Amino acid sequence: MVHKAVILAGGKGTRLGNISKKIPKSLQLINGIPILHHQISLISKYGVKEIYIITNYLTEKIEDSLQQIKTQKHLKIVVHKESKELGTVGGIKEIEHELTENFFVLYGDIMLDVDLNRVAKFHSKKNSDATLVVHPTDHPKDSDLVGVNTSDKIIEFYPKYSRDLTAVYPNISNAGLYLFSPKLFPFLTKGVKADFGKDIFPNIINKLNMYGYNTPEYLKDMGTPDRIEKVRKDFKNGIVQAKNLEQKQKAIFIDRDGVINKLAGYISKPAQLEVFENAITAIKKINTSDFLAIVITNQPVVARGLCSIEELQKIHHTLEFTLGNSGAKLDAIFFCPHHPDTGFEGENLTYKKECTCRKPKIGMIENAVEQFNIDVTKSYFIGDTWRDIECGTNAKIKTILVGNSKEEVKVTPTSRAENLLEAVHQIIK
Repeated sequence: MVHKAVILAGGKGTRLGNISKKIPKSLQLINGIPILHHQISLISKYGVKEIYIITNYLTEKIEDSLQQIKTQKHLKIVVHKESKELGTVGGIKEIEHELTENFFVLYGDIMLDVDLNRVAKFHSKKNSDATLVVHPTDHPKDSDLVGVNTSDKIIEFYPKYSRDLTAVYPNISNAGLYLFSPKLFPFLTKGVKADFGKDIFPNIINKLNMYGYNTPEYLKDMGTPDRIEKVRKDFKNGIVQAKNLEQKQKAIFIDRDGVINKLAGYISKPAQLEVFENAITAIKKINTSDFLAIVITNQPVVARGLCSIEELQKIHHTLEFTLGNSGAKLDAIFFCPHHPDTGFEGENLTYKKECTCRKPKIGMIENAVEQFNIDVTKSYFIGDTWRDIECGTNAKIKTILVGNSKEEVKVTPTSRAENLLEAVHQIIK
């Protein structure tokens, strides 16, 4: 369990205009309660006992707002006013002596409801020095993006201010919640203004163990008036709380080839990927619902030697980036690279084997259920082959068969649809 946390509440909130001239952005109200108080309630629920709030602007307002909450929650809450404007980093360096064990860091304008126990367990399991909570985004062009490998290790940063806007990148963004080891401090300089995303993370990527904890839970910044109103609406509708992975989630599992993108033989290069327009619309509809959008796909191109795992990831980056630029996002992609049959020229014997993940087996679904706490009885599987329908049935999930294939289906689907969009309309009225 993590007992200490730092909340960065020093920003002026210039994007908020007149809204933040008298009230700091960390005290903007959500359901009548300052966002800072929401944050304190969340982190204290998960065992945090010491909270350090770093301020610079309208510090006295923040201190006044904390008087009642200090008494109610019996927490150690320390307000530390920066000696000068120090960005997201400098203020933390000034209180290094207080942070001698693992500690959370969160930005003061982030509304979040995250199972922090899961984050801490991930951090420990990976032996991580710096864990960044990340998530898919539906606006990648104006987001700082993060590259992770199949082991969740962060391998690259793609800041929005310096990357080639015509290129394709992983559609995973920094969500503004971190779990750090004190091993971070030698890389911070006291008294120097710096930013984690711009100055620190690119410098430590090869020096510390950095991992990305990818989650569909609710984390949204409130840096503009429109975003504040969106968060207020989401909170009122129960969306913020429902996304916490302590709560059972509903998912729509989706096959890839022939459902999201055009079936074009074995796709081994990003350029071969052609996403259906109806699929983009369908996934956007899922994103506005209380379902997760999760791809479950057999990709024997790896076992056949047609592409590597890394090349397959590039194909999936292209898929996710294409969706993101149209305002849609996938919560996760699970793929099976294996194939049981051997004896073919060019095959990759590492992946030529019987496995538990290749559909119609349910290994990929089981992994998704564990990772996202999914209730299969309230979930659906949409696919275009008998393998998809049998996989969903084996996992006790309702199934929808799409397309006009004459292929024999061994198990009767729950229903049928012409394409992904029609199937989603059947689920989400």
